[in-house]
Amino acid sequence: MIRITNLYKSFGEKKVLQGVNLEIQKGETMVIIGQSGSGKSVLIKHLIGILMPDSGEIYIDGIEITRLSEDERQKISRKFGMLFQGSALFDSLTVEQNVGFGLERYTDYSQEEIKRMVRESLEHVGLKGVEQLMPYELSGGMKKRVGLARAIAYNPEIILYDEPSTGIDPIRADAINELINKMKKDMHVTSIVITHDMVSSYKVADRIAMLYEGKIIEIGTPEEIRESKNPFVQQFVLGLSEGPIKEW
Repeated sequence: MIRITNLYKSFGEKKVLQGVNLEIQKGETMVIIGQSGSGKSVLIKHLIGILMPDSGEIYIDGIEITRLSEDERQKISRKFGMLFQGSALFDSLTVEQNVGFGLERYTDYSQEEIKRMVRESLEHVGLKGVEQLMPYELSGGMKKRVGLARAIAYNPEIILYDEPSTGIDPIRADAINELINKMKKDMHVTSIVITHDMVSSYKVADRIAMLYEGKIIEIGTPEEIRESKNPFVQQFVLGLSEGPIKEW
């Protein structure tokens, strides 16, 4: 479904991605772990065309996207839905307007169809009758669910989750993990989860890849990552201050 080959990206003197290679199979949930600031979010922004690499290739369903025109990349981006780290809801819009935002902007559906799709998306994530609420009336967990409803509203093939458990308590985080698994089962989507939360990683992943110093240094099933002999991987997954990864 997705193949990333030798991807490089720098911002001025700061080298963020330094030869990332990764393949993600159709229908699997790939979790990408790594320290804060390791380039995880930069990597997924390349997938949806927000950022262009300095060099390297990205294939989506066999199409190499880095050399496409903006209009062509826009068409490819329709394959993606994204749950942003802070949910990224518009404070001045109702839940209904937030979830329907992309449908209003990028499709020709009628208002009646959009309302139906919004309602079904909200019900899919366990929310019913909240269409007229404002974001300030929602809990952190509900905001995440609304953000996910918006991500799935037009039936994407791929869902990107950027730190889905950040900013919510462990119980709500586990509910989000259950939703990630539900989306895979019910919608047969390919999922990419960016996180540093190992509890979530082990629960949702088919495979886990660790990004360190701009490269994927290990990839495997949750069990393989848990049992990895790589000292960088072990330090990270166990959350140890002592080890080859320095705090600063």
